[in-house]
Amino acid sequence: MTKRVAILISGGGSNMVSLVDSMTGDHPARACLVVANAADAGGLAKAQARGVQTAVVDHRPFGKDRASFENALHASLVMAKPDIICLAGFMRILTPDFITMWEGRMLNIHPSLLPLYKGLHTHARALDAGDAQHGCTVHEVTAELDGGPILGQARVDIASDDTPDTLAAKVLPLEHQLYPAVLRRFATGDRSRIDL
Repeated sequence: MTKRVAILISGGGSNMVSLVDSMTGDHPARACLVVANAADAGGLAKAQARGVQTAVVDHRPFGKDRASFENALHASLVMAKPDIICLAGFMRILTPDFITMWEGRMLNIHPSLLPLYKGLHTHARALDAGDAQHGCTVHEVTAELDGGPILGQARVDIASDDTPDTLAAKVLPLEHQLYPAVLRRFATGDRSRIDL
């Protein structure tokens, strides 16, 4: 049975596009919904152009009331009946209460070689540490920020003249390869790790 995938975005949605575009042919999943937390997220138009239903649950009217925002987000997702939720550049930290409702069915991509550099500014932090390699990780989402089981990683060598921007530009194509590869396996129930 084909799995239904909802994708959460906040911006341009390049990882969402790579996921949606991969779900063709004999792929075991299909995108059923793309949700953004801002109406001006550029990824919404890209999803619509691909025939994927979209929704906006703007976090701003909720202020600091994260529970109410997440209730609205949950309601939007429930209507789409997803089997899997992919966070793809979704810039809201989800509470343990929300994560528990979808635990075991939610994936995230993070631009570092976890467990290194959880949170933000990962490229600058890798450079500041003098690392030889950097990359990205797809992991299951748990209540620990960027701390769930690792399902895949992709690596790139850091050059002596790299900046946070050039490093980000090197890592992004790896994200676009890794996330679809992990999703394809995850949708069949295979949680074994992929290393690119």
